[in-house]
Amino acid sequence: MSLEPDPVGGTGRVLHGRDEILSALRPGAPGRGVNGDRTGQGTGEAVGSGEREDRQPEVAEAGGTAGEPPIVVAEQVTLGYGRTTVLRDVTLEIRAGEFWAFLGPNGEGKTTLIKALLGAIQPQRGRIALRPDFQKRTRLAFVPQETELNPSLPTTVEEFVSGGFVGLRLDRARRRARLRQSLELMGIPLLRERSLWTLSGGQRQRALIARALVRDPLLLVVDEPTAGLDLAAASSLLRTLTGLNREKGITIVFVTHDLSIAARHATHAALFRRGQCQCGPQASVLTEAHLSRTFGVPVAVRRDAVGELHLVAAGVA
Repeated sequence: MSLEPDPVGGTGRVLHGRDEILSALRPGAPGRGVNGDRTGQGTGEAVGSGEREDRQPEVAEAGGTAGEPPIVVAEQVTLGYGRTTVLRDVTLEIRAGEFWAFLGPNGEGKTTLIKALLGAIQPQRGRIALRPDFQKRTRLAFVPQETELNPSLPTTVEEFVSGGFVGLRLDRARRRARLRQSLELMGIPLLRERSLWTLSGGQRQRALIARALVRDPLLLVVDEPTAGLDLAAASSLLRTLTGLNREKGITIVFVTHDLSIAARHATHAALFRRGQCQCGPQASVLTEAHLSRTFGVPVAVRRDAVGELHLVAAGVA
């Protein structure tokens, strides 16, 4: 998925790349994440068609695990750019600790929904409400497929990862601690002085995720992080992301074209096709009928002897 293929026009503003998306994420926000920090509660926020920045905030309704409200609630949301509608009547809830897979052909609205969840665009209709402690969005992080830095600019891994602190008010000690922990979590502490441009594809992807982790996110959106990686690097990165989800409690939205990743790792899925978004728990969404309709080819859904889900498209051995 690219951040640029969606149509542009009218009042919609397309954000190109990670830095511009992150600049739209307003500062603040408590909770628990990579560093286990906890702070107080804020005021919930909702965005909708025609609303001003000084609108009266709304709070996502209670529910979910242990009585906690969802992190994000979208209710009958229609999204687009100017007069062009990309998605219609999207309703979903993302709760703490879930692992979402966003699946679908290119240009079907995955990027548009991500922009709306991150607060980069407003719905044409409907509303998107955030849990109270997510109001200011500093603990939502986005990881693009690749860095947009100029490769002619000398940049060490430490310098690159430290770029994730932009917009955060942290003293030097907390910055150092977050930097060290993020590099360790991604398994690249020994690479901190290396040039970013000498890293392998898998190592550079780990640096991109470390750059997001310094924000201590509670919700991490990753855009096809395994695309272009060899099997070993992709498998290792997936294990790391799964660990962040299961052990650190970070909610993950994983954009991918790989059905096997959704089958093995996702607790929830969203399928995008022709302006519609079919979303919910993995078992109810990843069905033969839904997948075949989304991808335009027959898709077989099977479970093996240990109950692991396998998805196989027609013509694939």
